[in-house]
Amino acid sequence: MRVQSLFIYPVKSLAGIEVSSFELDEFGPAGDRRWMLVGDQGQFITQRQLPLLANVTTHIGPQGVEIGVPGQGDFVLKPGNGRMAVKVWRDTVDALTGPEPADAAISRYLGQSLRFVYMPDESVRRVDPLRVPENRRVGFADGFPLLITNQASLDELNSRLANAVDMRRFRPNVVISGAEAWSEDGWQSITVGETRFAVAKPCSRCVMTTVDPDTGLKDPDTEPLRTLSRYRKTGDGVIFGQNVVHQGSGRLSVGDAVDISQQES
Repeated sequence: MRVQSLFIYPVKSLAGIEVSSFELDEFGPAGDRRWMLVGDQGQFITQRQLPLLANVTTHIGPQGVEIGVPGQGDFVLKPGNGRMAVKVWRDTVDALTGPEPADAAISRYLGQSLRFVYMPDESVRRVDPLRVPENRRVGFADGFPLLITNQASLDELNSRLANAVDMRRFRPNVVISGAEAWSEDGWQSITVGETRFAVAKPCSRCVMTTVDPDTGLKDPDTEPLRTLSRYRKTGDGVIFGQNVVHQGSGRLSVGDAVDISQQES
C-alpha cells in the first residue's frame, strides 16, 4: 500500500490544494484549515450553506495563503489584530480577524456578509475527548486533525454510480492505494513512513459530498450521498473514510509506504 495523493485545505470549505508532500504540526498538516469563514454572529460557514465556496481557490504563495474569488480578484490572507469569538460546531474559539478587502470580496461574490478568521497558535480547540482520551488539538477542521480515504472504496462506489465522482468530493488529507475496498472499516492504526496515525472514528458524510468541486453546484440527485446511504449507513452516519490523529511529527509524501494495523475480529 502507498500514499496515492495528499491534500491540504488552507481555508475551511474553500477549494483544496493537491500537494506532493506536507509536514505535520500540532494541528495536523501544516497550515490546514487554520482559516475559516464566519457570518456576522461568528458562526462558521461552509459549502453546506454556500456550495459556491468550492469555486474560491486557495494557493500558498510567498506571502502566505492566497485566495482567488471569482470576478473579484486575488487576495492575501494575513491575520490582523482584531479578535473575535467564533463557533465551529459545539466549540467556541478565540480567533484573529482577517483582511477587510478579502472580506468585502467574498461578501460581494456570495451576496451576504462574511469574514475570514484565523486560529492563532495560542488558541486551543480540543479533539473530542470521548473519541481521543489524550489532550490533542485541532484547527478549524470538523473535528479531527486528518482524514484518510481509500481509493479502492471510491472505485467501488463509482461502479454503482451513473456518473463517477472524484475523491475531491470527500476532502481527504491522505488517499491510500493498494488496499481492498472498505477495508478501512477495520483499520486500527496506520503507519506512513515513520509516522503512526491512530484511527479515531469513521467519517460521517453530509450534503457537501454532493457539491461538484469544479462548478460549486449540488448534484440534483444528491449523489453520491444517496447511493452511499443505501449500503454505508451505520450508527455513526453515512460513512466514507477514517478520521485519524497523528502520533508524532514528520513529513508525508506521495509514494510513501503504508502499513495498516487491523482491529481484532
